[in-house]
Amino acid sequence: SAADYQAAYHPCFPVNSAPQSFQASARPAVQIALAPMEGVVDEILRDVLTRVGGIDWCVTEFIRVNDRLLPVASFSKLAAELACGARTRAGTQVRVQLLGSDPHCLAENAALACELGAPVIDLNFGCPAKTVNKSRGGAILLREPELLHSIVQAVRHAVPAHIPVTAKMRLGYEHPDAAVECAQALADAGAAQIVVHARTKMDGYRPPAYWDWIARIAEAVSVPVFANGEVWTLEDWRRCRAESGVQDIMLGRGLLSRPDLARQIAAEHNGEQWQAMEWPQIQLLLQDFWQQSRSQLSPRKAPGRLKQWLKMLGRSYPPALELFCAVRQEHDCAVLDAAVGCALDSAARSAA
Repeated sequence: SAADYQAAYHPCFPVNSAPQSFQASARPAVQIALAPMEGVVDEILRDVLTRVGGIDWCVTEFIRVNDRLLPVASFSKLAAELACGARTRAGTQVRVQLLGSDPHCLAENAALACELGAPVIDLNFGCPAKTVNKSRGGAILLREPELLHSIVQAVRHAVPAHIPVTAKMRLGYEHPDAAVECAQALADAGAAQIVVHARTKMDGYRPPAYWDWIARIAEAVSVPVFANGEVWTLEDWRRCRAESGVQDIMLGRGLLSRPDLARQIAAEHNGEQWQAMEWPQIQLLLQDFWQQSRSQLSPRKAPGRLKQWLKMLGRSYPPALELFCAVRQEHDCAVLDAAVGCALDSAARSAA
């Protein structure tokens, strides 16, 4: 039930409702962020994952900016939490990410986002999608450090001084030769924080992630740097921290495949105990996710989102992969209701 879910997964870590600071001396000992993932991490998944705990802040899917001021509906669609103080139900801050290549248009839309309640404006310079790169968005801009500087500078000038502007980048497009130059361009233009996905656009999501490049970038800029890429387990975070020299982390697919990974990392860093969640507990999250998806998404779209997350969970939990294989061809929401419910009932009986 919803009450059982809240009792089991209400965050033990205190919710930080104070404004975020980006000065290294004032930051918490470690920060853990939930990555923006287009078509995957929407407000439903942000809600479910942040209530597990351990996540300090998250970022919306990118809002595409072309050559005009977007209508408010464009922001509401991808940043629904703006209507609730830009926080999830767990109290976790939600930042608004913009993607585009026109400094003036990005600045205009960033200003509007701030009027709507965005606490931080994040700029996407890392998306590897071909359709995005073809229209001069995302990682392709890493070929033009001067343009990166112009974009961040224009956005920084357009938004209120108390609202930070941040950036997410990859190591480059074809190669990482200009990674440090790009990071310096972002920082010099006013980016208060930089998340570095430690692969190039051409690398895509193929392992490995080149965490040593994050160390080079962190040494070259004076703003906080977050590591991102190929952190699936607590041990991966330890290795990433050792190779990059950076302890702050942005988790994407790793957190979707292991929903309490942020809790595990935070607990280890704080010298606390945390018992890793097992499949029966994960199923409660899945049930909550499916119930919200059923109520907020169309019957055509909801099944795909369920199967999408099931497949990711299958990397860490074999029963999730079994369930995914059982329902992968199914599109009837009523049948999926039964499949998820039966699995949960079975798990509950086993636990008892």
